[in-house]
Amino acid sequence: MSEDKGSGFFKGLLVGGVLGAIVALLYASKSGKETREELSQKAEELYGGLREEYQHSLENAQKSIKTAQQKLDELSKAASKKTDEVSESFQKIVEKGKEEVESQKGRLKNAMDAAKKAYAEEKTSKKKKT
Repeated sequence: MSEDKGSGFFKGLLVGGVLGAIVALLYASKSGKETREELSQKAEELYGGLREEYQHSLENAQKSIKTAQQKLDELSKAASKKTDEVSESFQKIVEKGKEEVESQKGRLKNAMDAAKKAYAEEKTSKKKKT
């Protein structure tokens, strides 16, 4: 922001100086040719100053764009890294879930087999009693 204020001040100083010089020239007791030459010289000075200001502003804009691009790249890398971490964590959770389901399936099958066996034994034992 201070660069903007300094830039505005510089522009104001430059324009004010040129306008002051033009007014002074108009009221000076010089010939028309001398006045035109001096006005032409002041116009060239103004153009040169404006060209310098344009170059300075262009350089600042390019620096800002480069800085923004670097920050965007950093954020993109950080987001990609975080996405990879979350994906990896999710895969671990899914694998744990699958292992737990398989374990529970095995326990359930064993329980069902034991229940069938107990039922069959009970049925057989009742047939022998009758």
